[in-house]
Amino acid sequence: MKKTVLASLLCGAMLVSSNASAIDSTGCGLGSMAWRGQQGRVPQILAATTNTSFGTQTFGITFGTSGCDPNGRITGGTQKMVLAFIENNMEQYAMDAAKGEGETIDTLAGILNVDSKTLGEKSQQNFAYIFSSENVDAVSVTVALFEVMKA
Repeated sequence: MKKTVLASLLCGAMLVSSNASAIDSTGCGLGSMAWRGQQGRVPQILAATTNTSFGTQTFGITFGTSGCDPNGRITGGTQKMVLAFIENNMEQYAMDAAKGEGETIDTLAGILNVDSKTLGEKSQQNFAYIFSSENVDAVSVTVALFEVMKA
């Protein structure tokens, strides 16, 4: 019993101490919603465990609840590829997004499997949202880009 309480307290302390936002690698479901915005292994494990233990991910996908989209597409790491690309090309992407065209737009369109012209237009129209500040980081840009493309 003491080990369970100690483990729970340790997990709780880790949750409180990690407050940075990251792209959710656990998909949708109650666990993903409960630990949204947390970063690190422990929140991801807790989110995945909650999703699995209670079947909320399957239920959410079936009925379109818990942040799930029943018509969603399995991407197999597209978010990670986009994040890695933006981390290495963020300045060039910012310049291309401001113009609405360029090599980074073409490359991102290929990664996202979308039309390059559409991505360029959306990037240009939503430039201030995607690049919300002068010191924006790659994670924020990636999240904003996915939100823009989803809209």
